[in-house]
Amino acid sequence: MAGRRATTRTRVPSSELRRRARAIVAALRRARPDARVELSHNSPFELLIATILSAQCTDARVNQVLPGLLHAYPTPAAMAEADPDRLESLIRSTGFFRSKAKSLVGCAREILARHGGIVPRTMEALSALPGVGRKTANVVLGAAYGVAAGIVVDTHMARVAGRLGLTRQEAPERIEIDLMALVRPEDWIFFSIAMVLHGRYVCLARAPRCGECPLRRLCPSAGRVMAAGVRRLRGRGQD
Repeated sequence: MAGRRATTRTRVPSSELRRRARAIVAALRRARPDARVELSHNSPFELLIATILSAQCTDARVNQVLPGLLHAYPTPAAMAEADPDRLESLIRSTGFFRSKAKSLVGCAREILARHGGIVPRTMEALSALPGVGRKTANVVLGAAYGVAAGIVVDTHMARVAGRLGLTRQEAPERIEIDLMALVRPEDWIFFSIAMVLHGRYVCLARAPRCGECPLRRLCPSAGRVMAAGVRRLRGRGQD
């Protein structure tokens, strides 16, 4: 992605696909009208820290770790001076704790040096921070600042968007480009959160709950994915 922006050219989606995307957004709004990120936070800084920790880790685990971490290092100034060994011990259970600790300290130092201790409000500035890519920046901008700069693409979004036929791409940046062309900018923040939650609780990777899915009538994969899940269960003797 040149310049870390979702600007790569993509084919113009059909009007039918646009209509289906809007219907999907409408169905998600009915199913999850109060959708919000599940990472605990009370400020943009706390959400940034939580999102960095959430890489390859569940939100539930991150939420368990956050209170102790933020008690020890509640501000960018405190985090910037964190003792490496203590910081690593506090976040060890989130996995990849050494690289995450390095990102947290580096991120805090950059926020202090370049942004006066305030988490920046633009994609360019946020994605330039250590350990912060477009996914993390989109989470913080959308959930903390209400800024729709793009669409969050994690493993849940990629899986659900593919099953819904909204993209055929596999690379996160290309998936984001496809989705931004289909979903209206005013829906990007809600769509990002609701789709991730939908993937987390309904459109599961191995055993999607198609029978209770509010999007099943809009999903070209519903019958096929559900049948594949049944076959897997039978193969394990769980029918």
